[in-house]
Amino acid sequence: MLVLTFLPMLRAIRFHGFRFVSSLFLLALVGSSGLAQGGAPSKKPSQTAYDVPIRETYLQIALETDAMLHRDVLDVWFPRTVDNENGGFYSAFSREWQRQPSQGKFSVFQGRMTWIASQVAMRRPELKAKYLAIAEHGVEFLNNVLWDKQFGGFFWGLDDHGQITDSFGDHKEMYGESFALYGAAAAYQATHDPNALALAQNEFRWMEAHAHDSRNGGYFELLTREGKPVEAEPVDPVKRGRPDGGFPAGYKSMNTHIHLLESVSQLYEVWKDDTVRKRLQEMLAIVRDKICVEPGVMNLYFTNEWRPIPDHDSYGHDVETAYLMLEAEDVLGVPHDPKTERRARMLVDHALAYGWDDKLGGFYEHGTTFGEVEDKRKVWWVEMEGLNALLLMHERYGRQTDIYFKAFQQQWNFIKTYQVDSEFHGIYPSIGPDGVALEKDKGQNWKAAYHDGRALLNVTDRLNRLAGK
Repeated sequence: MLVLTFLPMLRAIRFHGFRFVSSLFLLALVGSSGLAQGGAPSKKPSQTAYDVPIRETYLQIALETDAMLHRDVLDVWFPRTVDNENGGFYSAFSREWQRQPSQGKFSVFQGRMTWIASQVAMRRPELKAKYLAIAEHGVEFLNNVLWDKQFGGFFWGLDDHGQITDSFGDHKEMYGESFALYGAAAAYQATHDPNALALAQNEFRWMEAHAHDSRNGGYFELLTREGKPVEAEPVDPVKRGRPDGGFPAGYKSMNTHIHLLESVSQLYEVWKDDTVRKRLQEMLAIVRDKICVEPGVMNLYFTNEWRPIPDHDSYGHDVETAYLMLEAEDVLGVPHDPKTERRARMLVDHALAYGWDDKLGGFYEHGTTFGEVEDKRKVWWVEMEGLNALLLMHERYGRQTDIYFKAFQQQWNFIKTYQVDSEFHGIYPSIGPDGVALEKDKGQNWKAAYHDGRALLNVTDRLNRLAGK
């Protein structure tokens, strides 16, 4: 790389009423220096030129992403998180990877950890034996403990001893159901254990019987333990605010439905059932045509009839959904619909235009459709999903523009420089606009090895494919 003596500025152009990132700019790349104690940069990042997208560039970055996958994801989470005493996976860890007070066994965390272990077993042959055992451990907990043997479906969460608690309640939430299904289906794909497939099939049938909205499409998101959808109630002025997880009772959400698209895609990979295929097509159409809207944003909440409810735009979910929609069509085995391709690209372009930090790199947390950023935190999962989506866009459109590969390189350097803890390893949950870690605990119920593990697996594999071309 050539060292620049100036700091190039990000410029934007407006074209046909929309704001796009110019293909003529040079962005400043930050260096790969480590983090000092407390998450502050140990030195000022160097300003460097971009590497051009050639075989050597792809291979070099692939070596780096693979090294981070092992050092800062797999090696710190496994086998440390495996709970051999109570089953499933332990979630709470400090910056130094010491156990913190238990947060119980949360369906989302359990499903995500089972899924990533299964993916590593399938996609990294040298790690297969180790991670097959971890995947089997995860699906055993999903099947024997988290599955409600009386009424079906997965509990939202239980305590470490498999008991219902006040903190989780005894209800069912489709966000949690989706990730438990995701883990079970992936575990079958990795292990070929018929019990894992049966669990995934039983969950899908439970979803069909209790949660699917046959009139309006999609799924009711909050249900009683018995499987009865909970209706919306007037907002309590005293107890206002969103429930745990941010899923208001009686409404549909973007967040739940993009992950239902994800989990049903995973299920269809292993079970070519006609109803599963129909639901996958339905989820894709809902996400693409109802949740996503021009100029490349997504509504967060909806009535059951899919009338949108105003809220902010989440840049991380935008770029993640671009990937999930295209992945769903790959799983369906159909050519990419031009509508899907257009919507996916618009989501990434809008996030680059309005939610991108042109100085340090990285996507901000959220903002409005055409306005300024409202939350300038850099959250780990947003940065990892952004890394994945930018390289996907480069793979698809790199012959037309260099925007995505330049942004991808700046995003990678942001993660290396600011998001990773070079002292104790692992990924900081959130980083402030100045590059300093705002949170330092490495594990909790909403932070598993899923977003970063998947992104680094995908990016490494995609870079190697690009090098092969």
